[in-house]
Amino acid sequence: MTFEFLTASGGLLALAALIPLATFFGISRRATRTRATLGLAQPPKRERLLPLVSLLVVAGLLGLAAMQPVLQRSKTHRVRPDAEVLLIVDISRSMLARRSSTAPSRLDRAKAAATRLRTSLPDVRVGIASLTNRVLPHLFPSADEEVFRRTLQRAIRVEHPPPGSSFLTPQQRAIRNATSFSSLAGVASNHFFAPSAEHRLLVVLTDGESTRVSEEHVGRSFRAAGIETLFVHFWDEDEQVFTRGAPEPRYEPVPGARSILDGLAAATQGSVFDETSLGPAMQSARAALGSGPTVARGDRPDRLALAPYLALVAAFPMALLLWRRDR
Repeated sequence: MTFEFLTASGGLLALAALIPLATFFGISRRATRTRATLGLAQPPKRERLLPLVSLLVVAGLLGLAAMQPVLQRSKTHRVRPDAEVLLIVDISRSMLARRSSTAPSRLDRAKAAATRLRTSLPDVRVGIASLTNRVLPHLFPSADEEVFRRTLQRAIRVEHPPPGSSFLTPQQRAIRNATSFSSLAGVASNHFFAPSAEHRLLVVLTDGESTRVSEEHVGRSFRAAGIETLFVHFWDEDEQVFTRGAPEPRYEPVPGARSILDGLAAATQGSVFDETSLGPAMQSARAALGSGPTVARGDRPDRLALAPYLALVAAFPMALLLWRRDR
């Protein structure tokens, strides 16, 4: 366990207390002379020291907080070599749909769910891919949770990259519904999982709005590659795609989206969960992976930033100073 300051020079902030400190001594000295001239009794020494001590404590705590103290310790990170998970996030334009122009989009909710799913599998390598009419890997299954979070936030965006337009019909181009679940079959043939992974789980986060699906082809591919599946559905019939605050007239939610996912789940012997049932989805993911031996994969730093706690503690003597200001 180590203790360090990220910005040691921030401690100079405590010197700013010299200004109110000098002001306090000036006012205190003047008040003492005034009371002596008028023949008034001096206040108890404790009452004079209390604001002085409070001021010094506030300055010290804020100075320490500005230095950004960090408590760091390393924990051995153990990972299962026999299990891998690939989270596939639908990034077609329909994933921009939301209840109102200010509500979270389907993609926002899918990314939040992906983060929760990753956190629930700390001992498993997890990767990320995007889905339109093709599956594109952004991170092959990795044990590094921080890399996963950064990839999810920075790389997963709607139509980045855009779907291959040469495969879209004019109607699909008009409504920009470019999702094709048939492309999932490529996960089995393109070696998205390591050969050593005996337990392979594919989790698809999508609104289910897809073109016609070759369910049997996807199912055969997955069974041959030993891939199990989970589908998490983000969809509501009242959602719209908004542009500059107004709904896009060409987009309409696909009522049969859930049935498409149900058919895929049946063909791949998987399960479908609504976004409101993420807890059961995580339990099902853990059950699908089973248990297995773990191996050490180096040390994982565990850092605790102390600055927020120091600033919180400084609020108490600061409140005391404000309370006694007019007393």
